[in-house]
Amino acid sequence: MPTESFLTISLDLELFWGVRDVTTIRRYGGNILGVRQAIPAILALFRSHGIHATWATVGFVTFETRNQLLSYLPDELPGYLNSNLDPYPYLNSIGDCEKNDPYHYGYSLVREIQDTPGMEIGSHSFSHFYCLETRSNPRAFRADLDASVAALQRLDVNPSSLVFCRNQYDSSHLFDAAGCGFEVFRGNETGFLYSPRSVENETLMRRAGRLADAYLDFTGHNNSSVSLDQSGLINVPSSRFLRPCSLGQSLLEQLRLKRIITAMEAAAISGSGFHLWWHPHNFGTNLNNNILYLSKILVHFRYLQDRFGMQSLTMSEVANFTDTSLIPVTSQTCC
Repeated sequence: MPTESFLTISLDLELFWGVRDVTTIRRYGGNILGVRQAIPAILALFRSHGIHATWATVGFVTFETRNQLLSYLPDELPGYLNSNLDPYPYLNSIGDCEKNDPYHYGYSLVREIQDTPGMEIGSHSFSHFYCLETRSNPRAFRADLDASVAALQRLDVNPSSLVFCRNQYDSSHLFDAAGCGFEVFRGNETGFLYSPRSVENETLMRRAGRLADAYLDFTGHNNSSVSLDQSGLINVPSSRFLRPCSLGQSLLEQLRLKRIITAMEAAAISGSGFHLWWHPHNFGTNLNNNILYLSKILVHFRYLQDRFGMQSLTMSEVANFTDTSLIPVTSQTCC
């Protein structure tokens, strides 16, 4: 385990690729465009509080032009049974560069993150890959990860941290990731509400349960207990998804904040971790309120840092500071 308690923050940088199958640019485009204001604001807040963070980035996002993107496509494609999930035919409809199409390209954003001290660029797959959705090609995920690594290496990044899209994975995907050179992944919170599932196996009850759990303590603190997977990857599991602020819900927002900082304090006292995550597009609208909310969390972290020695660590830093001989070995199953 790391020698002291830690706060890990990971952000899933995916732009429109992460929501393409569930919404439209007309409905959600404001959030995506807002990422270009949200990321500088988040980075400024991180700098002011000495925060280290992992930015798990979809490979498609890292390019500046369509021609560059097309030159890195993997040889093996998923062949999803649900064709709506397949982003490759959709490539024909995107713009030719970031200047003309800020919904799909984020090269300048990735460079801004790289230029900020304490930031780690990790992988969120190449194509926003859905591991547990039915597909015809079992080799496609490994090929997708290879393409993700190649896309990041051209930016002088050798990614060691992986975040699975829609939090979908099982043991076979972890072995694939280890084979591609990854060292650490963001696992899910324990329990029925958070176990990895495909979209078709998701239920309204689980969604409602996760929403309620954001405000009231139904599943405990969910402190990030680091473990070593049988694949050889280190699991730094998530503790809490930072939901975007809702206007006109001040009492609920206070409950949500209390839920987060109480769990952070429990981690600091017990010498364990707290892993907070969200998407930059969650801050794409209502930015000022979301930044203010995040600042309250980070101010409390500074208090815990001063009082208990809590550290701010990226996912890879957690792995580097972990003595694997002292942590349990686990195996991942899909429920």
